[in-house]
Amino acid sequence: MDAKEFENKIDGLVSAALSAIESTASLDGLENLRLQYLGREGELTVILRGLASLDKAFRPTAGQLGNQAKQKIEQSHEGKRKYLYEAGLTERMAREAIDVTAPGARYPIGHVHPLSQISSEIISIFYSMGFSVADGPEVETDYYNFDALNTPASHPARDEQDTFYTNMGPSVLLRSQTSTVQIRVMENNKPPLRIIAPGRVYRNEEVNARKYPLFHQVEGLLIDRDVTFGQLKGTLSAFIQALFKKPLKVRFRPDFFPFTEPSAELDSECPFCNGKGCKTCGGRGWLELLGCGMVDPNVLKGVGIDPEEFSGFAFGMGLERLAMLKYDINDIRNFYTNDLRFLEQF
Repeated sequence: MDAKEFENKIDGLVSAALSAIESTASLDGLENLRLQYLGREGELTVILRGLASLDKAFRPTAGQLGNQAKQKIEQSHEGKRKYLYEAGLTERMAREAIDVTAPGARYPIGHVHPLSQISSEIISIFYSMGFSVADGPEVETDYYNFDALNTPASHPARDEQDTFYTNMGPSVLLRSQTSTVQIRVMENNKPPLRIIAPGRVYRNEEVNARKYPLFHQVEGLLIDRDVTFGQLKGTLSAFIQALFKKPLKVRFRPDFFPFTEPSAELDSECPFCNGKGCKTCGGRGWLELLGCGMVDPNVLKGVGIDPEEFSGFAFGMGLERLAMLKYDINDIRNFYTNDLRFLEQF
């Protein structure tokens, strides 16, 4: 190839390259053109590799022509690349523009679950009376759930609680009452004691509108010198009136619990009809709310507290039952279905 042919070939390649670059409309297409002409196997690269076959006297001039051609293609490529990038950016900004003056998207605001609401309220009431909150494990042993609460294996009261036992061991179970916390507190602390123990409990209950295998309790314990049943009545009467925010009457009916003696069920005057009778109280004017009693001396002996020196009272209530009464809820399952139509009412 002589000098004239080489020069014509270079000019033709540059002209074709610049024309192709000018007409391309995408960055991907532009990159393909760069590789076509300037890549390792590109057309201009291949031509420049053949400089050795040219006349020795013409090689410097040919090399200079080749470098000039490469610079022209690179400059054209870079100019087109900037143009396409800026045009694409402008189009994208127009397409994805955000009107900062437009109102923002409104997201629903959550709120506290009704069980958490009433739990916090109960804790606040007893806290104002000098009680502190105690906690304990939900996976327990027979000893804490029954034996230490004066309910040995042969006691008929165990039949009233269909307990969930685990495969962790023959005596390991899911607690059926938060009274277990009372035992743990009395084992590790000396009187005077004044605590409440809220938490989840488990019983193998048939699921219906009133029963569920998982529910919540709040149990209370007060141990001191010269504690009387009258103090128990006064404490619980004040609690009921604070919870329902009404001066409601209460009554105590004799009952039996293995860990208290004497024991009683507390009934409250119906807060919805003030004792006149309504659908909530079944026309009776009274609502059964909780169990209570004086701590059995055997329970105190079992944790190393002298029943001749100290006495006390205990009580326990179901959170779901209190919430159902206070908020007029007719089905316990509503607490666990996560139905927004129910939850948004609170």
